Amino acid sequence: MKTECTAACLEANGKRYACTVSLAMDLIGGKWKAVVLYHLQDGAKRFGELHAHLVFATEAVLSRQLKELERDGLVSRTQYGTKPPLKTEYALTELGRTAIPVLQAVTAWGNALALDGGCFQAD
Repeated sequence: MKTECTAACLEANGKRYACTVSLAMDLIGGKWKAVVLYHLQDGAKRFGELHAHLVFATEAVLSRQLKELERDGLVSRTQYGTKPPLKTEYALTELGRTAIPVLQAVTAWGNALALDGGCFQAD
């Protein structure tokens, strides 16, 4: 059963999108955003904990992705203390938690591809 985009053109957060898929991909698309969200689904994590899960992402890239996720309302950032070293934790917001079923579906698809030898061909 195919689900259709519910809008041909829409505006959100000052941006225009061709359809709702474009909106969703702007929020979680990119190489690391979905992976960050995936690792936050079990609870808040510090920057170092997240970086340990994303060993191929540089600290600068991870920092930028976290800032974008925070700006878009998917991740919250809580800072503890006032003197360095500060403890900062990142967690899913209510909006971020709505992405969990999508992440679970993508995870299942990725697992199936990996179990199938990790190879696939484009038609």
